[in-house]
Formats: sequence, C-alpha cells, structure tokens
Amino acid sequence: MKKCVITVVGKDKVGIIAGVCNYLADNGINVLDISQTIRDGFFNMMAIVDMENGAKKFDEVSRDLEVLGGEIGVTIHCQREEIFEKMHRL
Repeated sequence: MKKCVITVVGKDKVGIIAGVCNYLADNGINVLDISQTIRDGFFNMMAIVDMENGAKKFDEVSRDLEVLGGEIGVTIHCQREEIFEKMHRL
C-alpha cells in the first residue's frame, strides 16, 4: 500500500472537500481517513490516502493537487507517508 498524507489549508468556502475528493476519486485514489476543522473562518483538512491503484504517479498527483489548490483558493500539500512520519517524529 502506498499511503500519502494530504493537507489542505485556507479560508473556508463551499466546495473545498468536494474539489479535493473529486480529484482523488477521478484518479483512483482511495481515501482511508479524513478529518477537517474550521477555526475562525479558516479551513484545515488532513487526509490519508492509498495511491496503490491510482492512475497517476505520486509526483504528478502532488503537482495536480497544488494546481487545484490555487484554483480553489487553498494550499494543498501531498507527502509520502514515510516522509511525513520522519518529519514529525519527536
């Protein structure tokens, strides 16, 4: 299983989750876990996804999500699970 962590941050508005999840579904990427919060009008989402059967490679998905973020007015980062874990290890 090729897991990745996707984070989405920005000013809250309608359609953020739909935009991200539609992209993932259209590319065969399975959402394993997702959480989102809104604080003081700012949207924050974290999703763990499985890219094992995805239609695109990690680098292309990461670039596509960055572009999508610009289109919908948020910042989207996609990191491989092992990199995310190493960066956040105490």
